[in-house]
Amino acid sequence: MRSKIVAGNWKMNKNLEQTEALLAELAGKLPDTDAEVMVAPTYVNLAAAVRALGNSTIEVIAQNMHFAESGAYTGEISADMLLNIGIHTAIIGHSERRAYFGETDEILAKKVKAALGKNIRVMFCFGEELEQRKSGDHFNLVESQLRNALFSLNASDWSNIVLAYEPVWAIGTGETASPEQAQEMHAFIRKTITEAYDAEIAANVSILYGGSVKSGNAAEIFSKPDVDGGLIGGASLVADDFVAIIKAI
Repeated sequence: MRSKIVAGNWKMNKNLEQTEALLAELAGKLPDTDAEVMVAPTYVNLAAAVRALGNSTIEVIAQNMHFAESGAYTGEISADMLLNIGIHTAIIGHSERRAYFGETDEILAKKVKAALGKNIRVMFCFGEELEQRKSGDHFNLVESQLRNALFSLNASDWSNIVLAYEPVWAIGTGETASPEQAQEMHAFIRKTITEAYDAEIAANVSILYGGSVKSGNAAEIFSKPDVDGGLIGGASLVADDFVAIIKAI
């Protein structure tokens, strides 16, 4: 049975004081839910976030990690460093990492394998830009991103994978893929995994939607049979908005 998940990606927002305040508010307002709830503060606040949520079911996750165990990689963070402060899940392949920092499918494949090798769960992001959506090439692009980064994994590795489909044209733009478009792509993703592996793996992997999910549209998006939750950006920075999205699942 695949998990329902609502994850907040805080990106480069919130200093330490603001992080602790938001975490306290979220912990106090967290509704009863069977869904996994996650937050991804900035690197410098991860350890403090883990401490702050010690008595909460909210999981603190990382926004990124490097593929090397150690070495001359200025500014980077390794899997062991994350594990050492109590982080067991990392977002890998976010569209902003691809666009602004040149992360290729080859780099992401190395990151995925490094994380899984340390038993860190991977939340793997992928999705098309507006150009591919308009040209009708979005299915081919998504299949290529999955194949290049994930389809060399062993079948057993998939128990530690969460997928997050993020149509890039709908991130931070106010535009949102319709619930029908989200369902269409999520169903395609399961079909693609079935063909590469088998139906059981495809049925059990959680696939999140990421792209301007808000309290007003979350329930409709989450109601689709192949949408297992959301990777939330801006709306996760306001406690009441994020709580409303959690309730929607």
